[in-house]
Amino acid sequence: MNQAASPVDLTNCDREPIHQLGSVQPFGFLLAVSADWIVTRASANLSQFLGIAHAEAVGRPVSSILVPDALHSLRNKLATLRGPDVVERIFGIALTSGHQRFDVAIHVSHGQIIIEGEPCDEGKEAPSLSMRSMMARLDHTETLEAFFREGARQARALTGFDRVMVYRFDDSGSGEVVAEAARPGIGSFLGLHYPASDIPVQARALYLRNLFRIIADIHAVPVPILPERDEHGRPLDLSMSVLRSVSPIHIEYLKNMGVGASLSISIVVDGRLWGLFACHHYSARLPSAESRSTAELFGQMFASRLESRERRLALDYETKARRIADRLLTSVADNASLLDDPTWLIDALADAIPADGIGVWINGRLAIAGLGPDEKGFAALVRHLNRNAAGRVYAVDRLGETYPDIETDGTVAGMLAIPISRSPRDYVVLFRQEIVRTVRWAGDPHKPVEYGPNGPRLTPRKSFEAWSELVRGRSLPFTEAERRVAETIRVTLIEVVLRLTDEASMARQLANERQELLIAELNHRVRNILGLIGGLIRQSQSTSASLPDYVRQLEGRVQSLSRAHDQITRDHWAPASLRQLLLAEAAAYLGKNAQRIRMTGDDVLLEPQAFSTTALVFHELVTNSAKYGSLSGSGLVELGWERDEDGTLHIRWREKDGPPVTQPKRQGFGSTIIRRSIPYDLGGKAEVRYVRQGLEADFSIPARYVNTVGATGELPAPAPVEAAARPAAARNDEPLAGLNVLLVENNLIIAMDGEDILRRLGAEVATAPSVADAMAFLSGQSFDLALLDVNLGDETSFAIADRLAANNVPFVFATGYGEGIAQAHSHSDAPVLQKPYTIEGVTDILARLAVPQKP
Repeated sequence: MNQAASPVDLTNCDREPIHQLGSVQPFGFLLAVSADWIVTRASANLSQFLGIAHAEAVGRPVSSILVPDALHSLRNKLATLRGPDVVERIFGIALTSGHQRFDVAIHVSHGQIIIEGEPCDEGKEAPSLSMRSMMARLDHTETLEAFFREGARQARALTGFDRVMVYRFDDSGSGEVVAEAARPGIGSFLGLHYPASDIPVQARALYLRNLFRIIADIHAVPVPILPERDEHGRPLDLSMSVLRSVSPIHIEYLKNMGVGASLSISIVVDGRLWGLFACHHYSARLPSAESRSTAELFGQMFASRLESRERRLALDYETKARRIADRLLTSVADNASLLDDPTWLIDALADAIPADGIGVWINGRLAIAGLGPDEKGFAALVRHLNRNAAGRVYAVDRLGETYPDIETDGTVAGMLAIPISRSPRDYVVLFRQEIVRTVRWAGDPHKPVEYGPNGPRLTPRKSFEAWSELVRGRSLPFTEAERRVAETIRVTLIEVVLRLTDEASMARQLANERQELLIAELNHRVRNILGLIGGLIRQSQSTSASLPDYVRQLEGRVQSLSRAHDQITRDHWAPASLRQLLLAEAAAYLGKNAQRIRMTGDDVLLEPQAFSTTALVFHELVTNSAKYGSLSGSGLVELGWERDEDGTLHIRWREKDGPPVTQPKRQGFGSTIIRRSIPYDLGGKAEVRYVRQGLEADFSIPARYVNTVGATGELPAPAPVEAAARPAAARNDEPLAGLNVLLVENNLIIAMDGEDILRRLGAEVATAPSVADAMAFLSGQSFDLALLDVNLGDETSFAIADRLAANNVPFVFATGYGEGIAQAHSHSDAPVLQKPYTIEGVTDILARLAVPQKP
């Protein structure tokens, strides 16, 4: 092949395996050791340092090469390693019986223990610098530029290199020298830019893992590691190696710069490679291992301080922007027509996000102020934006390159689009002008690539004279902080954009929405009550010995719910008194003997959801005690409650002086309500103990359901409305036979009723009361169908629907609010089952749903 005819693109460097070069720098030695401490590889210069040939060392136990004290220290240090990218060091350790001491680095690479050593130069003293005072000097700098300059100066004092640069990467991988400390007479690289190809992708990835890199002498001959490959044909991974040799391409690059030695310290900010301390020396230089460790620590502390500064600046900026957004909201609240005035908008937003023009697109109407495309171009831009994901801020700094069909006469190059509605798509778009700037590149970034001494790979540029490039078609990029501010503005504008519509139409719409919400709320509550009664009917039947018992149990439970409902609706669905609830239950079953339940505790108010659940629990306790416990004879019940410091309500039930109590052999429906209702419906706790002297029960109701007397507000009572009856549908006996069904329902009794119906239809059922529990089920097993209650108390099941849709699992929404509530979500095509659950309703919905059949 004719090499001259085959251009080499700049990604050749990106593909070079710089972590598998198979050799080390000659200022130290390397041993690769197996997990059982047998030498598997060694550098060819081993005899120079340890007095044993590498061929003789391979295959031998490390204990036959190193003295016991050294081996003990290495084992101890190995035990402190945490994670794959950690290197531990030991300074001034004797490895053999001779007088020579070594500085040793140890790490693990793909199961191999890598031991690297270099002679300890005991006569070479580390710079006597206080890390605390160094950080104090950094902290006292007022600007980022001064911070960078001080960092470069201190890094040079630590390392002694001729030139130390603070080198910052941009989003494209190109770099700029933003600070420099150098000895006099060697020129300056400050302000120079370097293309991304100068530090290839895999080199930047390695800098993120291994924070320190020393090249002691670019003229040194690399020492091979032997054998070169293991039994699987793999070279040794030297990613974390201290001695790792240098790519021939990089050596040639440094020679072209006249550099004799280099040192790099990674600056990692918020988990990303922000930049480097790039140190150059114009002759060979090897600081001691201890000095290098100090410099590495300095780099990490510098990065930490830089991260704090950047976050503080971003926080200050975002706080200021939030104040601007608040002012924006307040202004529009007083005068909604301001949003029709783009000039006012650009003035209002200028301090939040600097821009040179603004465009507004609302309901097909547009307005532009300042720099921006013409109306035709802006309309075309909106069509492009409509293809993006809804509700996301979007920014570009090369508008012409991203959308070549948008005509901007070359003056506009940057755009930040802020969507302010979902349907129809409306936008506020900020524009930035093209910035014509001169960039001083260290060499021509576009210089043709030729084949050089390293074969068909990129030859580094041989010219390092400053080269100017006119950068066209780009704007100042929108920063991450500015995008977060745009998100704040997006939320603010969404809140006020409805004010652009006609006020009379808005008033009618709001009135209709309120009426529909009231109707839906009443419908939901009525259907939930119907579902609850239906569940009580079925569940009571399974535990009744005879029809009269069944009727009495059912009547008692329904009356208990009725009493609870009367109490919470008496004050417009407001929280109601726990003491009144308990007195009502006691009076209903004991009459004049209600005083046999002795109550202690300051009265508290229970939220409606907790009130109904608690009423049913204590109804079962009173009736069970009247039948079998202390209230069946001459005994009594001590009933007390108090709130702890977190506001949780603890209730104690203690039966005294009744007949002996034994653990029942079978748990009936009433016992299930006592044990499971409060944990299931309210997320609280319930514990029942069958003590011989009398039944004991303890309950905990979370603080969010409990109020002190006098601390509640009033809610308006919804107007009554009749629920429409649905016709029964024909059904098969077991249409769900062999299928796994997920039922999500936050009410225990309704859930039990739903379980029974689904099982009668042949399904295997898993029931979850909350989004978190449902997600846990979905992570652990697969389902063929899901039945989702839309309203789960403080949350909805829409997130579960998203997960099911992503996994192609069919699902049905169940709700008492009506179909509009469920279909307002993105899954508008999902079938909706009206509560209460009935076997006819479930069968009917299944007939309209494509449910997979099991063989």
